[in-house]
Amino acid sequence: MAPRPVWTDEADMVAALRPLLGDAPAGLDFYRSGWDSVAIAAGERMFKFPRHAEALAALRREIAILEQVAPVSPLRVPSMILHDGARPFSEHVLIPGDHLLKAGYERLDPSRRDALADALAGFHAAIHRLDPARMRAIGAGPVEAWLPPEAVERFALPALPAAWRGPAAAIVAAYADLPPDPAGEVYGHFDAHGWNMAFDSPAGRLNGLYDFADSGIGPLHREFICSSFVSRDLTERIIGRYERHATRSIDRGRVGCLTGYHRLWELAVAVRDGGPADDMRASALDWLAGL
Repeated sequence: MAPRPVWTDEADMVAALRPLLGDAPAGLDFYRSGWDSVAIAAGERMFKFPRHAEALAALRREIAILEQVAPVSPLRVPSMILHDGARPFSEHVLIPGDHLLKAGYERLDPSRRDALADALAGFHAAIHRLDPARMRAIGAGPVEAWLPPEAVERFALPALPAAWRGPAAAIVAAYADLPPDPAGEVYGHFDAHGWNMAFDSPAGRLNGLYDFADSGIGPLHREFICSSFVSRDLTERIIGRYERHATRSIDRGRVGCLTGYHRLWELAVAVRDGGPADDMRASALDWLAGL
């Protein structure tokens, strides 16, 4: 029987790397937490082994998308290749840098915060010029749909302390009243938070962005919600510079409403699915506390 085109045995993964890394590959770092793939780092090289057929399709799609993004992006993005055999897996060279989290951002001086925001704004403006029809043709799909307001209200609000349920309900109601995005849809990254950044902390410089698996076609204003996981200040700086790069206006109130709803949506999904909700609750409360 022919092998299934997915990976389940880590010994098989290591064996697949031997022709690329030598007969006895050493110093491998395994990243097993992903639902879709097992990732293995070997020095500056990263390999992703899909766990299921949908993950393999996502890898193929991400590679095709990056072939369109890389030539226009002012930031470095992964250059992925597919080792395409009976059981394919991908490879890319790691972009040097670390995640950028809130504490790291708060240590940056204003000029470096401005430079970071300008780099991200320039990146967003550049990829938003890609033709959505062309990106759909190579596999970019719609961004992930969020639960409807009634479901977010049902699952997220009871999971919050009583004092915060009123402000959370106001966010849900405001989201329910939002008309369609007046700026329409674009191809975008839609996941540009600090965990997907390669940030050179000593130099205070953004070297690149990762993870285009969740990129796709979606409402323009949704592009600006994930930077608030790093800092609201960063989001405000990005928007101001994006308006200059793209010569289009961004509704900050709309971005704020979407950001709050997104935090509550993540909490609602965790509660609904019976998963650990503490991190999502803390994230929602962090947003609510800043209103």
